[in-house]
Amino acid sequence: MASFRISRRRLLSTLAALPALHAWPLPVSAQAQAADPLPSWKSGRAKQSILDFVAAVTREGSPDFVPPPERIATFDNDGTLWVEQPMYTQLAFALDRVAAQASQHPEWKDKQPFKAVLERDMKALAESGERGMLELIIATHADMTTAEFEKIVADWLATARHPRFQRPYTELIYQPMLELLTYLRANGFQTFIVSGGGIEFMRPWTERVYGVPPERVVGSSIKTRFEMRDGTPVLFRLPQVNFIDDKAGKPVGINEHIGRRPIAAFGNSDGDLEMLQWTTLAGNRRRFGLIVHHTDAEREYAYDRQSHFGRLDTALDAAVVNGWTVASMKDDWKEVFPTSIGRAIK
Repeated sequence: MASFRISRRRLLSTLAALPALHAWPLPVSAQAQAADPLPSWKSGRAKQSILDFVAAVTREGSPDFVPPPERIATFDNDGTLWVEQPMYTQLAFALDRVAAQASQHPEWKDKQPFKAVLERDMKALAESGERGMLELIIATHADMTTAEFEKIVADWLATARHPRFQRPYTELIYQPMLELLTYLRANGFQTFIVSGGGIEFMRPWTERVYGVPPERVVGSSIKTRFEMRDGTPVLFRLPQVNFIDDKAGKPVGINEHIGRRPIAAFGNSDGDLEMLQWTTLAGNRRRFGLIVHHTDAEREYAYDRQSHFGRLDTALDAAVVNGWTVASMKDDWKEVFPTSIGRAIK
């Protein structure tokens, strides 16, 4: 496959929020939490930095104590809580939708960017730019009600499989991060997802998969319009961007949706840089930032500065300057996926 690079912001400025349905139970038992709240994390600097931070901000009498209402932790989704390679799931959905609809649009075989999609020519697709991406999204994401769109995506998720692991996309979630979410909530934290992905893409399933309810999900969105159809109220999806919750948009989204500055933030790419800065550089209390570094090509993927998706370059350098923890997937995680999934894909 030819080498190509797609800007996440360019992609998100056209990719609509997708609703999805999948349930995956949180596997951490109460007994395991009591013995070791992070059993899939190897002993070392990364794990200890998490434990030390939580102990400091939750211990009454500590100079770093933070009252429970102010214990806000934000997590990116793609590449931080689940797999984002070899491409974002939303893009995989759009490409599959073009292929599924191609028989109804014979003109697509000679028209870019649809021709590139049908021929799986990723270089030509990237060269189509923002205009090409917008054409794909108009054709696959908009001009339907939210209910109609949700069904299309639910049907896709029921059959779509990750190209490498051959598992449903929502099964490829990171066990150590599930444990971290559970550990923080057990210590009075409110956990939020703040993702460049679509807000309606995540909200239907994040509570079942991560334990994060829909009202605690912040993401990108397209515009919708209220309509009455045959006496029934519906929301109609429009081919217009409403908000992009990526890079500098993340602090804006946090402020608008949450209303409190987080004291802990977790990400994996340059798209999370501003969220980490907004969270950790306020200077008025103890704060924590962590970057998941994808260093395990055998169990998942190894990528950072040159990646087409989830590029980690500026934020990796900033971690050193700002004292953020960098968790190496290869060196700091005993497991990547929940045990049953990890065994199945070996």
